[in-house]
Amino acid sequence: MTPPRAVSAAFLAFLIVILFSDTAAEIAGEDFPTTLRLERAIPRRGVEIEHLKARDLARDLSRRKNGWRLSVAGVVDFPVDGSANPFTVGLYFTRVKLGNPAKEFYVQIDTGSDILWVACSPCDGCPTSSGLNIRMEFFDPEKSSTASKITCGDDRCTSALQTGESICTTSESSSSLCDYTFQYGDGSGTSGYYVSDMLYFDTITGDEQAVNSSATIVFGCSNTQSGDLTKADRAVDGIFGFGQHDLSVVSQLSSLGVSPKVFSHCLKGSDNGGGILVLGEIAEPGIVYTPLVPSQPHYNLNLESIAVNGQTLAIDSSVFATSTTQGTIIDSGTTLAYLADQAYDPFVNAIVSSVPKSASPFVSKGNQCFVTSDSADSVFPSVTLTFMGGAVMLLKPEGYLLQQGNVDNAIIWCIGWQKNQGQGISILGDLVLKDKIFVYDLANQRIGWSDYDCSSSVNVTMSSGKNEYLNAGQLDVSGSSHTASRFIFVLVHIVYILTFLLIDSD
Repeated sequence: MTPPRAVSAAFLAFLIVILFSDTAAEIAGEDFPTTLRLERAIPRRGVEIEHLKARDLARDLSRRKNGWRLSVAGVVDFPVDGSANPFTVGLYFTRVKLGNPAKEFYVQIDTGSDILWVACSPCDGCPTSSGLNIRMEFFDPEKSSTASKITCGDDRCTSALQTGESICTTSESSSSLCDYTFQYGDGSGTSGYYVSDMLYFDTITGDEQAVNSSATIVFGCSNTQSGDLTKADRAVDGIFGFGQHDLSVVSQLSSLGVSPKVFSHCLKGSDNGGGILVLGEIAEPGIVYTPLVPSQPHYNLNLESIAVNGQTLAIDSSVFATSTTQGTIIDSGTTLAYLADQAYDPFVNAIVSSVPKSASPFVSKGNQCFVTSDSADSVFPSVTLTFMGGAVMLLKPEGYLLQQGNVDNAIIWCIGWQKNQGQGISILGDLVLKDKIFVYDLANQRIGWSDYDCSSSVNVTMSSGKNEYLNAGQLDVSGSSHTASRFIFVLVHIVYILTFLLIDSD
C-alpha cells in the first residue's frame, strides 16, 4: 500500500518542519512578553543585625497581642523581588495591581499575617521614597471607579472583628468605616480602613496559557504609619498577608473559585534574590509534609528535635510543644530565625563544638562568629530539624549562618539564628526558608518543603490538572502554547505514524 505510506511520510516530514521551525523561531525571538519579570532591587546601604532583631521582635510582640470578573480558574502567579540577605535587602516582596484604573504596588510577602494592605492617600507618616529603588505609590479609593469602602455593618467586617483584624465600637453606627490597627511592640504600626476593589493578576490555565485576570477583593487602606514603617531605607507600599484568615487574599480567591486553597513559594537565596510565588501547589519530587498545628493564628508546626552534625541535641521535647506561649512558626516576614530560649544555647554550643580549630571563634555584639578561609560547607556542620510525621528539614550552613565580612583572605561567618530571650516561641524566617520549595496546603492543613534551585522552573498542580510553571523570562503570555507542549504533541504523532508504517511494511 504505497500511497498511504507516502502520505504518512509526507505528513511526518511536515510535522517535523513545523516542530523545528517554530522551536527555532521561539528560541531566536527575544521580544515576546513574559509572565515573570524579576527586578533586582538592592538598597543603597546595609542593615544592622540589631535593627533586624528589633523589627523581628516587634512582629513577635504583635503576635502575642493578638470591573472584570475572572472567567476561568487556574494557578495565580505573582512575581518575586528582594532577597534574604539582611545586608542588602532583607525581605521578599511582590507586586499587585489594584483599582480602576489599575495602579501597581510593591508589598512584602508575609506568611505571618493575614491582610493585604497598602498605603493610601492621604497618609500620615508614609514614606514617599525607598532605598529599594522602587517607586512608591498611594491608593486613593476616590479615584478608583470600582472601589467601595467597607462599613461596620458589612458581614466581611464582622468576620474581621471576630479575630481582632478590625475595629468597630458599639457606639458606632453600621455605616461607620470598618477600621483596623496593626501595632508592633517597638511602636511601629499602621492603621486605616478596609475597601473593596479589583485585584489584577496573571492566571496560568489548564492548557498552560497565561490569562490577564481579575477579581473583587477586600484589602486594607492605610492612612497612618509609625515607627520603622516611616523609614525609607527598605520601604515598600504595604504588606501582603498570606495567613489563613477569611480576609486573606488566598482565602478570598479560593472562595470565589479563582484558585485552590493552597499557595507555594520558592525564594532564591542569592544576593540577586527573586523567586516564585503562586496560588497553587508546587509538585516536585522529594517534597515532605508535616501537619499544621490546628486552631492556631499562624503557621505553627510541631518541631520534635534538632540535630547538629547528625547528633540530636539534648533538649526536652516539651520545649517545642505548642501552646499560647510556645511553638514553632513559619514566617516569611521575619528576616532571621529565632530559637526558643531553652533551645538556643545547646544549639550554639553544638555548632561551636563541631567546627574545626582552623576556624577561629569569637563573639561580636552577642553573636557567635568564626573566621575561616575555607568554604562554609567544609567547615560548618549541617543542621537537621525533625517535625511531626518524620518530616526532615536539612539545613546547610547558609541556612543558619550570615556572612558578616572579610579579613584579609578569610571570611567572617556569624550564627544568624537569634535567641528569643525569655520566650518559648521559635520562628523560622527567610534565613531558613530560602532555596527551598514551601507548599502551604491549607485545604489539607499541612506544609511541605524540599531543597530546590529557585531559579529553575517548577510544576504546579491545580484541580483541573498539572501545569508547568516557568520561571522568569521563560513563559510566553501571548496566549500561544509552550514549545514543550508542541514538542510532545508532535512526538506522539510521529510515534503513531512510524508504528503504522512498520505494521504496513510487514
